[in-house]
Amino acid sequence: MVALKEIVHYCNERLGLPGFPDFPGSENGLQVENAGTVTKIGAAVDAGEDPIAKAIAEGIDFLIVHHGLFWEPLAPLTGPAYRKVKALVESGCAIYSAHLPLDAHPEIGNNALLGKLLELEKEGTFLPYEGENIAWRGKGITERGDLLAKLKELFPGGVTAIEKGPENLSSIAILTGSGTSVVPHLPEEGVDTLVTGELKQNVYTFAQEHGLNLYCCGHYATETLGVTALQKELSRKFNLPGAFISTDCPL
Repeated sequence: MVALKEIVHYCNERLGLPGFPDFPGSENGLQVENAGTVTKIGAAVDAGEDPIAKAIAEGIDFLIVHHGLFWEPLAPLTGPAYRKVKALVESGCAIYSAHLPLDAHPEIGNNALLGKLLELEKEGTFLPYEGENIAWRGKGITERGDLLAKLKELFPGGVTAIEKGPENLSSIAILTGSGTSVVPHLPEEGVDTLVTGELKQNVYTFAQEHGLNLYCCGHYATETLGVTALQKELSRKFNLPGAFISTDCPL
C-alpha cells in the first residue's frame, strides 16, 4: 500500500506536470482522487466506461489513462459522465491522465517507444506546440518494404500504407495518435516517411504531390505504449502489482 500523493508526485515530476503544454481542457494530472492509498496500478488508453469497469473489476485503484475524462468545457455530470465518476468514487479508483506529456516524453513517450521498437536512431524532435516539440524523427530502416513488414509485426490489427515516396528511406518521423498536423511539415524537415496512428483524407493528395510515405497503424494501437511504460515503471518503483486494461478499439 502506497500513499496516492506519493505516486502522483512521482508522475508529475516524471512528466513535467504542471507546465507541459496540451490542448485546452485536457486537464493532465490527477483527475479523480481516492481515499488516499494505492494497492494496484492500471493503465488504459481511454477513460471510457468499459476500461474503467474492467479496472475496477481487477482491483485497480490507480488508473493511468492517455485520454482522460475532461476534454470539453465543464458540463453537467449526467449520463456516461455521471456513471464513470460514480463508479470511480464508489470503488475508490483514482484516475491520472497524461496526454501530450506522454506522447512526447523522451524516454517513456509513445513516439520514443515506437522508435525504439523500430530500432531507429533518434535524430531529434520537431513540430513545436507552445514551445514543446511533439514529433520524433530517426533513421535506421532504409528500405520501405522492411519498414512495412516491421510495422505489420508490431500492429497485427492492420496497417494502412500510403507509399508515394521513395523506396529508399532517408528519415522517418513518428507522431502517434493523430498525425495529420505533422504532414505539411515533413518536406521542410527533410523527412520522407511518417509512422502515425491515423490521418485525414486530404493528406493523400499532399503525400502524392510531395513524394511521402505515410503509414497509419491505428490511433489506439500506437498509444498503448506510454501508459503501459509508466504503469510498469510505477509498479517497479513502488513494488505494486499492475495491469494493462485493453479494449477492442479498432481505430
